[in-house]
Amino acid sequence: MKNKFYFFTKLSLLLVYLVIVAGAIVRVTGSGMGCPDWPKCFGYILPPTKKSHLEWKANFNYKKNQMIIAYDSLMVAKNNFKSNIRYERSNWSKYLKHDHSTFNVYNTWIEFINRFLGLISGFSTLLMLFFSISFWKKNKLFFYGSLIVVLAMAFQAILGKEVVDSNLLPVKVTIHMIMALIIICLLISILFFINPKNLKKYPDNNILTLTLIAFLITFFQIVSGTQVRQFIDLQMINHPLQKNLWLNPSPSIFYLHRSFSLIVLFVHFMLLKNFTKVGEIPKTLKFILIAIGLEVITGITMYYINFPISSQPIHLLLASLILGAQLYLILQIILKRKIYDI
Repeated sequence: MKNKFYFFTKLSLLLVYLVIVAGAIVRVTGSGMGCPDWPKCFGYILPPTKKSHLEWKANFNYKKNQMIIAYDSLMVAKNNFKSNIRYERSNWSKYLKHDHSTFNVYNTWIEFINRFLGLISGFSTLLMLFFSISFWKKNKLFFYGSLIVVLAMAFQAILGKEVVDSNLLPVKVTIHMIMALIIICLLISILFFINPKNLKKYPDNNILTLTLIAFLITFFQIVSGTQVRQFIDLQMINHPLQKNLWLNPSPSIFYLHRSFSLIVLFVHFMLLKNFTKVGEIPKTLKFILIAIGLEVITGITMYYINFPISSQPIHLLLASLILGAQLYLILQIILKRKIYDI
């Protein structure tokens, strides 16, 4: 039971990271409204594969809440019925949550895969909660921590619905991203406490301070990066084929995001220097430094090579991995634990 709890906690963390990557792909491909309703997709459990599936048909059995696109609007079947030879408006109601009524098979399936990964990650956290019962006598915190993760996942699903219903309102997209980061932090904290090892004290108090600063700055960088992405999304609408105009002129948040990257580099340089003084550079910090190097490369690639599509999901994934590793390092330092990796 305990091994299964550990397995499903690790699996949940992996799946949440995959959801973040999938969400980034959804964002860069403009697939956020690929499924205009939630939790279904155009009223289907499995989304349509052809536009003709969403066209009105004569003598066809429609089910309640099934959708079609008619007169450039999403129409929802009021009840189960069989259509006549003519379209009857009385059988349909207009979808009122937003006015997005475009079908693109690629966008639809990209968004569907994103949701499917979210569903699997939700089931994984439920299994994690179930197997956490094995720790009840030893440490009830594992059960309560798992319960909080499950509740956070449920709240994240509600946020996902709100994002779709609002037609990708920027502030809701940002909150959705922040919630994903919180879930990652919860899962990493649980993983950290599962396998206790010998403790080791770090005599330099600056190490903890610098690591906390690094964590907070990275969190800010992810949020500000989301704001930059929102600006680019608007520019893509106005200049879909002119990538050179997506950050020209650049918003102030972009310059803030770029400037803070220098602070990130400086803080981690100081961390490396302080750890060198105490005679041991943890593997976690080495991973962070490598990830930061790759993060800088993808950031430069996006700006100077006009946003190649693969660079943006990688950029966000690296930032999320860095944040998780920083939290793990903070826990190692606070609890004076011997450096080890998951």
